[in-house]
Amino acid sequence: MDLDITVILHAVDALFDRELDFLLELARHPSARGQEQSAQGFIARELGGLGYEVDSWQIDVADISGLPGFSPVIGDYDNAVGTLRSRSKRGRSLILNGHIDVVPTGPLDMWERAPFDSHIDGDWMGGRGAGDMKAGLASNLFAIEALKHLGRHPAADEFFESVVEEDCTGNGALARLQRGYRADPALIPEPLAEKLVSSQVGVIWIQVRLKGLPTHVAYAGSGANAIEAAIPLFEALHLLEGRMNAQECRHHNYAGLSHALNLNIGKIEGGDWASSVLAWCVFDVRMGAFSGQNLDDVRHMIEGAIFDAARNHPFLASNRPEVVHIGFAAEGYSFKDDQSAAARAAVGALDRAHCLVVGKPLEHEAITATTDARFFGLYADTPARLWRGRGGDPRVQRACRSRMPAPHHPIDHPVHRRLVRPEGCITHARRRHRVHRPNPHWQGQSRCLQRHARACPSGPCRARRLGPCQPGGRRSAGFYTGLRPYSGHERH
Repeated sequence: MDLDITVILHAVDALFDRELDFLLELARHPSARGQEQSAQGFIARELGGLGYEVDSWQIDVADISGLPGFSPVIGDYDNAVGTLRSRSKRGRSLILNGHIDVVPTGPLDMWERAPFDSHIDGDWMGGRGAGDMKAGLASNLFAIEALKHLGRHPAADEFFESVVEEDCTGNGALARLQRGYRADPALIPEPLAEKLVSSQVGVIWIQVRLKGLPTHVAYAGSGANAIEAAIPLFEALHLLEGRMNAQECRHHNYAGLSHALNLNIGKIEGGDWASSVLAWCVFDVRMGAFSGQNLDDVRHMIEGAIFDAARNHPFLASNRPEVVHIGFAAEGYSFKDDQSAAARAAVGALDRAHCLVVGKPLEHEAITATTDARFFGLYADTPARLWRGRGGDPRVQRACRSRMPAPHHPIDHPVHRRLVRPEGCITHARRRHRVHRPNPHWQGQSRCLQRHARACPSGPCRARRLGPCQPGGRRSAGFYTGLRPYSGHERH
Protein backbone atom coordinates (compact mmCIF):
# COMPACT_ATOMS: atom_id res chain seq x y z
CA MET A 1 0.00 0.00 0.00
CA ASP A 2 1.22 3.46 -0.89
CA LEU A 3 2.01 6.02 1.79
CA ASP A 4 1.00 9.64 1.75
CA ILE A 5 3.92 12.07 1.67
CA THR A 6 2.80 13.63 4.95
CA VAL A 7 3.17 10.28 6.72
CA ILE A 8 6.76 9.95 5.48
CA LEU A 9 7.56 13.53 6.46
CA HIS A 10 6.28 12.91 9.99
CA ALA A 11 8.47 9.79 10.20
CA VAL A 12 11.49 11.82 9.15
CA ASP A 13 10.67 14.47 11.73
CA ALA A 14 10.30 11.83 14.45
CA LEU A 15 13.84 10.57 13.79
CA PHE A 16 15.47 13.92 13.15
CA ASP A 17 17.01 14.32 16.60
CA ARG A 18 18.54 10.85 16.30
CA GLU A 19 19.94 11.80 12.92
CA LEU A 20 21.53 14.95 14.34
CA ASP A 21 23.06 12.97 17.20
CA PHE A 22 24.44 10.46 14.69
CA LEU A 23 25.98 13.19 12.53
CA LEU A 24 27.38 15.01 15.55
CA GLU A 25 29.15 11.87 16.76
CA LEU A 26 30.35 10.87 13.30
CA ALA A 27 31.88 14.31 12.74
CA ARG A 28 33.90 13.92 15.95
CA HIS A 29 35.89 11.09 14.39
CA PRO A 30 38.85 12.50 12.45
CA SER A 31 38.83 10.95 9.01
CA ALA A 32 41.42 12.72 6.92
CA ARG A 33 43.40 10.54 4.53
CA GLY A 34 44.86 7.56 6.36
CA GLN A 35 42.89 8.30 9.54
CA GLU A 36 39.49 6.91 8.62
CA GLN A 37 39.55 3.82 10.85
CA SER A 38 37.80 5.32 13.87
CA ALA A 39 34.96 6.80 11.80
CA GLN A 40 34.53 3.57 9.86
CA GLY A 41 34.40 1.63 13.12
CA PHE A 42 31.63 3.91 14.35
CA ILE A 43 29.69 3.41 11.11
CA ALA A 44 30.06 -0.38 11.36
CA ARG A 45 28.79 -0.45 14.95
CA GLU A 46 25.80 1.71 14.09
CA LEU A 47 24.91 -0.44 11.11
CA GLY A 48 25.08 -3.59 13.23
CA GLY A 49 22.80 -2.06 15.83
CA LEU A 50 20.26 -1.19 13.13
CA GLY A 51 20.04 -4.74 11.82
CA TYR A 52 22.37 -4.55 8.83
CA GLU A 53 24.74 -7.29 7.79
CA VAL A 54 28.09 -5.55 8.27
CA ASP A 55 31.13 -6.07 6.09
CA SER A 56 34.13 -4.11 7.33
CA TRP A 57 37.47 -4.89 5.76
CA GLN A 58 40.93 -3.55 5.20
CA ILE A 59 41.54 -2.87 1.56
CA ASP A 60 44.49 -4.78 0.13
CA VAL A 61 45.98 -2.58 -2.57
CA ALA A 62 47.23 -5.69 -4.37
CA ASP A 63 43.61 -6.76 -4.94
CA ILE A 64 42.70 -3.59 -6.83
CA SER A 65 45.94 -2.35 -8.35
CA GLY A 66 45.29 -4.11 -11.66
CA LEU A 67 41.68 -2.97 -12.05
CA PRO A 68 40.46 -0.19 -14.35
CA GLY A 69 40.11 3.04 -12.40
CA PHE A 70 42.89 2.31 -9.90
CA SER A 71 44.96 5.26 -8.71
CA PRO A 72 48.44 5.00 -7.14
CA VAL A 73 48.29 5.14 -3.33
CA ILE A 74 50.52 5.34 -0.27
CA GLY A 75 49.01 2.66 1.99
CA ASP A 76 46.08 0.47 3.03
CA TYR A 77 42.75 1.62 4.46
CA ASP A 78 39.31 0.41 5.57
CA ASN A 79 35.85 0.24 3.97
CA ALA A 80 32.47 -0.47 5.57
CA VAL A 81 29.32 -1.77 3.87
CA GLY A 82 26.00 -2.58 5.51
CA THR A 83 23.44 -4.76 3.73
CA LEU A 84 19.75 -4.71 4.55
CA ARG A 85 18.36 -7.93 3.11
CA SER A 86 14.98 -8.15 1.46
CA ARG A 87 12.45 -10.75 2.49
CA SER A 88 10.59 -10.84 -0.80
CA LYS A 89 13.33 -10.20 -3.41
CA ARG A 90 10.70 -8.72 -5.73
CA GLY A 91 11.97 -5.16 -6.19
CA ARG A 92 15.03 -3.37 -7.48
CA SER A 93 18.16 -3.32 -5.36
CA LEU A 94 19.84 -0.04 -4.45
CA ILE A 95 23.26 1.22 -3.37
CA LEU A 96 23.36 4.30 -1.16
CA ASN A 97 26.98 5.41 -1.32
CA GLY A 98 28.99 8.10 0.43
CA HIS A 99 32.57 8.79 1.41
CA ILE A 100 33.94 9.08 4.94
CA ASP A 101 37.23 10.80 4.11
CA VAL A 102 37.52 14.56 4.43
CA VAL A 103 39.86 17.19 3.00
CA PRO A 104 42.78 18.43 5.12
CA THR A 105 41.99 20.82 7.94
CA GLY A 106 44.46 23.51 6.94
CA PRO A 107 46.04 25.85 9.50
CA LEU A 108 44.52 25.17 12.92
CA ASP A 109 44.85 28.80 13.97
CA MET A 110 42.26 29.71 11.32
CA TRP A 111 39.59 27.65 13.05
CA GLU A 112 37.40 29.00 15.83
CA ARG A 113 37.42 25.53 17.43
CA ALA A 114 39.35 22.34 16.80
CA PRO A 115 38.32 20.96 13.37
CA PHE A 116 36.89 17.71 14.73
CA ASP A 117 35.36 19.22 17.86
CA SER A 118 31.88 18.89 16.37
CA HIS A 119 29.28 20.75 18.36
CA ILE A 120 25.88 22.36 18.23
CA ASP A 121 25.73 26.01 19.17
CA GLY A 122 22.16 27.25 19.01
CA ASP A 123 21.04 26.45 15.50
CA TRP A 124 24.54 25.65 14.27
CA MET A 125 26.65 22.50 14.02
CA GLY A 126 30.40 22.75 13.49
CA GLY A 127 33.11 20.31 12.50
CA ARG A 128 35.31 19.40 9.55
CA GLY A 129 33.62 16.90 7.27
CA ALA A 130 30.14 17.22 8.72
CA GLY A 131 29.20 18.69 5.36
CA ASP A 132 31.43 16.84 2.91
CA MET A 133 30.06 14.37 3.16
CA LYS A 134 29.11 12.92 6.53
CA ALA A 135 25.75 14.69 6.29
CA GLY A 136 25.16 12.71 3.09
CA LEU A 137 25.96 9.46 4.89
CA ALA A 138 23.51 10.43 7.64
CA SER A 139 20.85 11.19 5.02
CA ASN A 140 21.41 7.83 3.34
CA LEU A 141 21.02 5.96 6.61
CA PHE A 142 18.05 7.83 8.01
CA ALA A 143 16.12 7.84 4.76
CA ILE A 144 15.91 4.08 5.20
CA GLU A 145 15.33 4.37 8.95
CA ALA A 146 12.31 6.60 8.35
CA LEU A 147 10.73 3.93 6.19
CA LYS A 148 11.61 1.22 8.69
CA HIS A 149 9.99 3.42 11.35
CA LEU A 150 6.75 3.08 9.36
CA GLY A 151 7.04 -0.70 9.34
CA ARG A 152 8.30 -0.95 5.78
CA HIS A 153 10.88 -3.49 4.68
CA PRO A 154 13.00 -3.55 1.52
CA ALA A 155 11.56 -5.39 -1.44
CA ALA A 156 15.12 -5.84 -2.70
CA ASP A 157 18.51 -5.67 -1.03
CA GLU A 158 19.79 -2.29 0.22
CA PHE A 159 23.51 -1.55 0.42
CA PHE A 160 24.73 1.30 2.61
CA GLU A 161 28.33 2.05 1.65
CA SER A 162 30.84 4.17 3.54
CA VAL A 163 34.00 4.33 1.46
CA VAL A 164 37.42 5.96 1.80
CA GLU A 165 39.74 7.88 -0.52
CA GLU A 166 37.05 9.66 -2.58
CA ASP A 167 38.87 12.95 -2.18
CA CYS A 168 42.15 11.72 -3.60
CA THR A 169 41.92 8.41 -5.52
CA GLY A 170 38.50 6.78 -5.42
CA ASN A 171 40.07 3.46 -4.48
CA GLY A 172 37.54 2.91 -1.71
CA ALA A 173 34.73 2.78 -4.26
CA LEU A 174 36.85 0.58 -6.50
CA ALA A 175 37.45 -1.85 -3.63
CA ARG A 176 33.73 -2.31 -2.93
CA LEU A 177 33.31 -3.05 -6.63
CA GLN A 178 36.11 -5.62 -6.48
CA ARG A 179 34.41 -7.18 -3.44
CA GLY A 180 31.32 -7.88 -5.53
CA TYR A 181 28.76 -5.30 -4.44
CA ARG A 182 26.24 -4.62 -7.21
CA ALA A 183 22.75 -3.16 -7.40
CA ASP A 184 20.32 -1.90 -10.02
CA PRO A 185 21.07 1.82 -9.47
CA ALA A 186 23.22 3.78 -7.05
CA LEU A 187 22.60 7.15 -5.41
CA ILE A 188 25.32 9.44 -4.05
CA PRO A 189 24.02 12.52 -2.17
CA GLU A 190 26.88 14.90 -2.76
CA PRO A 191 26.07 18.54 -2.03
CA LEU A 192 25.27 21.81 -3.77
CA ALA A 193 22.33 23.32 -5.62
CA GLU A 194 19.79 20.44 -5.58
CA LYS A 195 20.66 19.44 -9.13
CA LEU A 196 21.39 16.20 -10.91
CA VAL A 197 24.94 15.97 -12.17
CA SER A 198 24.98 15.31 -15.91
CA SER A 199 28.75 15.06 -16.37
CA GLN A 200 31.91 15.15 -14.31
CA VAL A 201 35.49 15.72 -15.38
CA GLY A 202 38.39 13.39 -14.90
CA VAL A 203 41.31 14.29 -12.64
CA ILE A 204 45.01 13.54 -12.79
CA TRP A 205 47.56 14.24 -10.07
CA ILE A 206 51.26 14.44 -10.86
CA GLN A 207 54.34 15.36 -8.88
CA VAL A 208 57.30 17.20 -10.42
CA ARG A 209 60.73 16.89 -8.80
CA LEU A 210 63.53 19.31 -9.55
CA LYS A 211 67.18 19.37 -8.52
CA GLY A 212 69.02 22.66 -8.23
CA LEU A 213 72.69 23.50 -7.88
CA PRO A 214 73.31 24.23 -4.19
CA THR A 215 75.83 26.76 -3.05
CA HIS A 216 76.30 29.21 -0.21
CA VAL A 217 74.12 32.26 -0.59
CA ALA A 218 77.28 34.41 -0.70
CA TYR A 219 77.94 32.87 -4.12
CA ALA A 220 74.33 32.60 -5.28
CA GLY A 221 75.21 33.54 -8.85
CA SER A 222 77.12 30.29 -9.28
CA GLY A 223 74.21 28.10 -8.14
CA ALA A 224 70.74 27.28 -9.46
CA ASN A 225 67.66 27.78 -7.27
CA ALA A 226 65.28 24.82 -7.73
CA ILE A 227 62.13 26.77 -6.73
CA GLU A 228 62.92 29.61 -9.11
CA ALA A 229 63.49 27.04 -11.84
CA ALA A 230 59.96 25.76 -11.28
CA ILE A 231 58.32 29.10 -12.15
CA PRO A 232 58.56 28.77 -15.96
CA LEU A 233 57.14 25.25 -15.62
CA PHE A 234 54.09 26.73 -13.87
CA GLU A 235 53.64 29.13 -16.76
CA ALA A 236 53.93 26.33 -19.33
CA LEU A 237 51.31 24.25 -17.50
CA HIS A 238 48.84 27.13 -17.44
CA LEU A 239 49.34 27.68 -21.16
CA LEU A 240 48.48 23.98 -21.66
CA GLU A 241 45.41 24.49 -19.47
CA GLY A 242 44.24 27.25 -21.82
CA ARG A 243 44.68 25.05 -24.90
CA MET A 244 42.79 22.14 -23.31
CA ASN A 245 39.84 24.46 -22.59
CA ALA A 246 39.64 25.78 -26.15
CA GLN A 247 36.18 25.56 -27.71
CA GLU A 248 37.20 22.91 -30.22
CA CYS A 249 38.58 20.68 -27.42
CA ARG A 250 35.55 20.70 -25.12
CA HIS A 251 33.23 17.80 -24.45
CA HIS A 252 29.74 18.56 -25.77
CA ASN A 253 28.29 18.66 -22.23
CA TYR A 254 30.71 21.50 -21.42
CA ALA A 255 30.23 23.52 -24.60
CA GLY A 256 28.89 26.47 -22.63
CA LEU A 257 31.69 26.47 -20.04
CA SER A 258 34.78 28.43 -21.05
CA HIS A 259 37.00 26.95 -18.33
CA ALA A 260 35.82 23.50 -17.30
CA LEU A 261 39.29 22.00 -16.87
CA ASN A 262 41.25 23.49 -14.01
CA LEU A 263 44.94 23.17 -13.32
CA ASN A 264 46.05 23.72 -9.75
CA ILE A 265 49.55 23.89 -8.29
CA GLY A 266 48.40 22.51 -4.97
CA LYS A 267 51.61 22.01 -3.04
CA ILE A 268 55.23 23.07 -3.25
CA GLU A 269 58.21 22.49 -0.98
CA GLY A 270 61.94 22.74 -1.24
CA GLY A 271 65.20 23.82 0.25
CA ASP A 272 66.69 23.33 3.68
CA TRP A 273 67.26 26.82 5.08
CA ALA A 274 67.40 30.47 4.07
CA SER A 275 71.13 30.80 3.54
CA SER A 276 71.68 28.18 0.85
CA VAL A 277 70.64 28.22 -2.77
CA LEU A 278 67.91 25.58 -2.97
CA ALA A 279 69.14 22.14 -3.94
CA TRP A 280 65.70 20.63 -4.50
CA CYS A 281 62.03 21.43 -5.13
CA VAL A 282 58.91 19.26 -5.37
CA PHE A 283 55.50 20.48 -6.48
CA ASP A 284 52.17 18.70 -6.93
CA VAL A 285 49.76 19.40 -9.80
CA ARG A 286 46.09 18.65 -10.33
CA MET A 287 44.70 18.74 -13.88
CA GLY A 288 41.21 18.05 -15.19
CA ALA A 289 40.24 15.99 -18.24
CA PHE A 290 37.03 15.63 -20.23
CA SER A 291 34.93 12.49 -20.46
CA GLY A 292 36.27 10.32 -23.25
CA GLN A 293 39.83 11.65 -23.03
CA ASN A 294 42.48 8.99 -22.64
CA LEU A 295 44.36 9.63 -19.41
CA ASP A 296 47.65 8.49 -20.92
CA ASP A 297 47.22 11.13 -23.62
CA VAL A 298 46.61 13.78 -20.98
CA ARG A 299 49.68 12.66 -19.05
CA HIS A 300 51.78 12.91 -22.20
CA MET A 301 50.49 16.44 -22.83
CA ILE A 302 51.41 17.47 -19.29
CA GLU A 303 54.83 15.89 -19.49
CA GLY A 304 55.38 17.44 -22.91
CA ALA A 305 54.58 20.93 -21.58
CA ILE A 306 57.00 20.45 -18.68
CA PHE A 307 59.85 19.03 -20.75
CA ASP A 308 59.45 21.61 -23.53
CA ALA A 309 59.69 24.42 -20.96
CA ALA A 310 62.70 22.73 -19.34
CA ARG A 311 64.56 22.58 -22.66
CA ASN A 312 64.29 26.35 -22.90
CA HIS A 313 65.60 26.92 -19.38
CA PRO A 314 69.37 27.52 -18.95
CA PHE A 315 69.69 25.12 -16.02
CA LEU A 316 66.85 22.61 -16.56
CA ALA A 317 67.92 21.98 -20.15
CA SER A 318 70.70 19.79 -18.76
CA ASN A 319 68.91 18.84 -15.52
CA ARG A 320 65.67 17.26 -16.70
CA PRO A 321 62.73 17.38 -14.23
CA GLU A 322 61.34 14.09 -12.98
CA VAL A 323 57.58 13.55 -13.33
CA VAL A 324 55.90 11.05 -10.97
CA HIS A 325 52.26 9.95 -11.16
CA ILE A 326 50.64 9.84 -7.74
CA GLY A 327 47.07 9.90 -6.45
CA PHE A 328 44.18 10.62 -8.78
CA ALA A 329 43.98 8.89 -12.13
CA ALA A 330 40.25 9.39 -12.63
CA GLU A 331 38.49 9.23 -15.98
CA GLY A 332 35.77 11.70 -16.84
CA TYR A 333 32.22 10.37 -16.87
CA SER A 334 29.09 11.62 -18.62
CA PHE A 335 25.89 10.50 -16.90
CA LYS A 336 23.89 12.24 -19.63
CA ASP A 337 25.37 10.06 -22.36
CA ASP A 338 24.03 6.91 -20.67
CA GLN A 339 20.70 6.41 -22.44
CA SER A 340 20.06 2.85 -21.26
CA ALA A 341 16.59 1.92 -20.02
CA ALA A 342 17.92 1.51 -16.48
CA ALA A 343 19.52 4.97 -16.54
CA ARG A 344 16.37 6.62 -17.88
CA ALA A 345 14.27 4.88 -15.22
CA ALA A 346 16.61 6.06 -12.46
CA VAL A 347 16.56 9.66 -13.69
CA GLY A 348 12.79 9.58 -14.10
CA ALA A 349 12.24 8.31 -10.56
CA LEU A 350 14.56 10.91 -9.08
CA ASP A 351 12.95 13.66 -11.16
CA ARG A 352 9.47 12.74 -9.91
CA ALA A 353 10.66 12.67 -6.32
CA HIS A 354 12.50 15.98 -6.67
CA CYS A 355 9.49 17.66 -8.28
CA LEU A 356 7.19 16.38 -5.53
CA VAL A 357 9.17 18.11 -2.80
CA VAL A 358 10.86 21.03 -4.53
CA GLY A 359 7.93 21.87 -6.76
CA LYS A 360 9.89 22.18 -10.02
CA PRO A 361 11.60 19.83 -12.49
CA LEU A 362 15.03 18.48 -11.68
CA GLU A 363 17.80 20.54 -13.29
CA HIS A 364 20.92 18.95 -14.73
CA GLU A 365 24.42 20.35 -14.32
CA ALA A 366 27.87 19.46 -15.63
CA ILE A 367 30.42 19.83 -12.84
CA THR A 368 34.13 20.60 -12.99
CA ALA A 369 35.09 18.09 -10.30
CA THR A 370 35.11 14.30 -10.06
CA THR A 371 33.26 11.88 -7.79
CA ASP A 372 33.05 8.15 -7.11
CA ALA A 373 30.06 7.86 -9.45
CA ARG A 374 32.43 7.00 -12.30
CA PHE A 375 33.12 3.56 -10.83
CA PHE A 376 29.47 2.56 -11.10
CA GLY A 377 28.89 3.91 -14.59
CA LEU A 378 32.22 3.14 -16.28
CA TYR A 379 33.20 -0.16 -14.66
CA ALA A 380 30.02 -1.79 -13.30
CA ASP A 381 27.33 -0.91 -15.85
CA THR A 382 25.28 0.57 -13.02
CA PRO A 383 23.36 3.84 -13.37
CA ALA A 384 24.83 6.11 -10.71
CA ARG A 385 22.97 9.30 -9.98
CA LEU A 386 24.75 12.09 -8.21
CA TRP A 387 22.08 14.32 -6.68
CA ARG A 388 23.67 17.43 -5.33
CA GLY A 389 21.92 19.06 -2.41
CA ARG A 390 21.90 22.77 -1.71
CA GLY A 391 25.27 23.95 -0.49
CA GLY A 392 27.79 26.72 -0.46
CA ASP A 393 31.33 27.19 -1.66
CA PRO A 394 32.17 23.97 -3.55
CA ARG A 395 35.87 24.48 -2.99
CA VAL A 396 35.66 23.48 0.65
CA GLN A 397 32.52 21.70 1.76
CA ARG A 398 29.39 20.76 0.01
CA ALA A 399 26.45 18.84 1.44
CA CYS A 400 22.74 18.68 1.78
CA ARG A 401 20.37 16.98 4.16
CA SER A 402 17.25 18.98 3.50
CA ARG A 403 15.83 16.87 0.71
CA MET A 404 17.11 13.36 0.49
CA PRO A 405 15.39 11.14 -2.11
CA ALA A 406 14.11 7.90 -0.72
CA PRO A 407 15.10 4.74 -2.58
CA HIS A 408 13.40 4.66 -5.95
CA HIS A 409 12.73 0.94 -5.90
CA PRO A 410 9.89 -0.66 -3.93
CA ILE A 411 10.16 -0.96 -0.17
CA ASP A 412 6.86 -2.82 0.08
CA HIS A 413 5.26 0.14 -1.73
CA PRO A 414 6.15 2.39 -4.68
CA VAL A 415 8.34 4.68 -2.60
CA HIS A 416 10.15 5.87 -5.69
CA ARG A 417 7.59 8.66 -5.86
CA ARG A 418 8.44 9.87 -2.39
CA LEU A 419 11.09 11.99 -0.79
CA VAL A 420 12.42 11.36 2.65
CA ARG A 421 13.35 14.81 3.88
CA PRO A 422 15.91 14.96 6.69
CA GLU A 423 15.47 18.65 7.36
CA GLY A 424 18.74 20.54 7.13
CA CYS A 425 20.74 21.96 4.33
CA ILE A 426 24.32 23.09 4.32
CA THR A 427 25.15 26.41 2.79
CA HIS A 428 28.22 28.56 3.04
CA ALA A 429 28.56 31.87 4.81
CA ARG A 430 32.12 33.03 4.36
CA ARG A 431 33.68 31.49 7.47
CA ARG A 432 30.98 28.87 8.09
CA HIS A 433 29.01 26.19 6.33
CA ARG A 434 25.41 26.48 7.34
CA VAL A 435 22.88 23.71 7.55
CA HIS A 436 19.50 25.38 7.34
CA ARG A 437 16.49 23.68 8.85
CA PRO A 438 13.95 24.98 6.38
CA ASN A 439 10.64 26.02 7.93
CA PRO A 440 8.09 23.70 6.30
CA HIS A 441 5.70 26.63 5.92
CA TRP A 442 7.71 28.89 3.65
CA GLN A 443 6.04 31.04 1.11
CA GLY A 444 6.47 29.36 -2.25
CA GLN A 445 6.95 25.85 -0.83
CA SER A 446 5.74 22.82 -2.71
CA ARG A 447 2.19 21.60 -2.34
CA CYS A 448 3.25 18.45 -0.52
CA LEU A 449 4.85 20.49 2.25
CA GLN A 450 1.74 22.64 2.48
CA ARG A 451 -0.26 19.46 2.97
CA HIS A 452 2.22 18.43 5.66
CA ALA A 453 1.62 21.73 7.45
CA ARG A 454 -2.15 21.28 7.36
CA ALA A 455 -1.96 17.65 8.45
CA CYS A 456 0.35 18.21 11.40
CA PRO A 457 -1.71 18.04 14.59
CA SER A 458 0.68 20.26 16.48
CA GLY A 459 0.76 23.06 13.94
CA PRO A 460 4.05 24.12 12.41
CA CYS A 461 6.08 21.28 14.00
CA ARG A 462 9.77 22.11 14.31
CA ALA A 463 9.31 25.55 12.88
CA ARG A 464 7.59 26.50 16.12
CA ARG A 465 10.74 25.67 18.09
CA LEU A 466 13.16 27.09 15.57
CA GLY A 467 11.68 30.54 15.36
CA PRO A 468 10.54 32.72 12.48
CA CYS A 469 11.81 32.77 8.94
CA GLN A 470 13.24 35.80 7.31
CA PRO A 471 11.32 37.44 4.46
CA GLY A 472 11.44 35.22 1.41
CA GLY A 473 11.21 32.06 3.42
CA ARG A 474 14.73 31.27 4.65
CA ARG A 475 15.72 31.09 8.24
CA SER A 476 18.32 33.50 9.45
CA ALA A 477 20.37 30.69 10.95
CA GLY A 478 20.94 26.99 10.50
CA PHE A 479 23.57 24.42 11.34
CA TYR A 480 27.12 25.04 10.24
CA THR A 481 29.11 22.01 9.35
CA GLY A 482 32.63 23.29 9.22
CA LEU A 483 34.51 26.54 9.22
CA ARG A 484 36.10 27.65 6.01
CA PRO A 485 39.80 27.53 6.87
CA TYR A 486 41.05 29.14 3.68
CA SER A 487 40.33 29.24 0.00
CA GLY A 488 43.24 27.01 -0.97
CA HIS A 489 41.24 23.78 -0.74
CA GLU A 490 39.90 23.13 -4.21
CA ARG A 491 37.33 20.47 -4.87
CA HIS A 492 39.23 17.57 -6.47
